[in-house]
Amino acid sequence: MKPILKNILAVIAGVIAGSLVNIGIIMIGVALVPVEGCGGISMFTPEYMECLASAMPNFKFVNFIAPLLAHALGTLVGAFVTAKIASSYSKWLALLIGVWFLIGGVSAIMDLGGPAWFKVVDLGLAYIPMALLGWKLSGKKA
Repeated sequence: MKPILKNILAVIAGVIAGSLVNIGIIMIGVALVPVEGCGGISMFTPEYMECLASAMPNFKFVNFIAPLLAHALGTLVGAFVTAKIASSYSKWLALLIGVWFLIGGVSAIMDLGGPAWFKVVDLGLAYIPMALLGWKLSGKKA
């Protein structure tokens, strides 16, 4: 397989793997700590996002644990998978995964809001640092 094609497939696989981890942790989190007032609404609808945004001011610390874990571990797994599969530029492709998920994180914060501490921790620690850690754990050289 040509290296460029392998790298493209590595990024696609990383995005898919990271997204599956992210949504899996979010689903577990919502099952363990339901969002008050949003029960019975499917997580995959615009109505849920509106409900989530309106409930956000009443969130307690526990409500933010699953999103933080989902964002960090989703990025970590996505970057790891990408780096493992990539034939070259593994560090940069892992960072690309971090940027991809960072853009999603910024979008979510713009849509949903949240307290300042969550924004700083989420955007500062859950994406680029986790992408670098995923690359490191892959054992690939720069």
